[in-house]
Amino acid sequence: MMSNTPLYCEKIFPVFPWDEIDVVLLDMDGTLLDKHFDDYFWEQYLPEHYSLSQDISVAQAKKQLLERYHKVKDTLDWADLDFWSRELGLDLQELKMRINHLIGVHPYVIEFFEFCLQSKKKLYLITNAHTQSLSMKLQKTAIGPWFDRIICASEVGAAKEEPAFWEKLENTIAYDKQRTLLVDDTEKVLFTAREYGLGYLLYVARPSSRSRVQYSCNFPSIEYFKELLPR
Repeated sequence: MMSNTPLYCEKIFPVFPWDEIDVVLLDMDGTLLDKHFDDYFWEQYLPEHYSLSQDISVAQAKKQLLERYHKVKDTLDWADLDFWSRELGLDLQELKMRINHLIGVHPYVIEFFEFCLQSKKKLYLITNAHTQSLSMKLQKTAIGPWFDRIICASEVGAAKEEPAFWEKLENTIAYDKQRTLLVDDTEKVLFTAREYGLGYLLYVARPSSRSRVQYSCNFPSIEYFKELLPR
């Protein structure tokens, strides 16, 4: 959805001591997968269907939905399809399935997985995505087997933007946070992880293939994972 990233920042190039990193935590939407699917769904496709169900214009539907989105931003409800289906009187899972051809993996993601596997890093997918969305995307992309474990925020009991997520994650998987890299396309998640004490943080500056690159002013940034691969 909407980004809080400033309009322009100089790129901070990532330089990581890979021999000091044991664990790689990866966000899904926007980081591994093209966020165009989610942006199109929430900003265009859902408003169109909501406007029909409420007999209002698409512009009115967008305005109403944006206000509703904002109220639950950075909470578990934001990504909860059951919550939105109840709130809006629409079957969001069914609507997402209709456009699942738009789900795609970013370039060089699989090569990065291979690099991590060869380097004997533990790979964890950590996502705010609802379990139904997660299942649909894993089925469509077949990336699931690459991970040592997949963790939904709903399983932890807090969204990644909340400090409680990181505290509770320690009870879910055993890892040394100072020897861990987190890759995410949301700055607020990275800020929260930094406060928690995570050792290495990386921002994805091109979450959607349809949006322009926006580097972080606060964290090292990449456009594609090939920037992390040995030359």
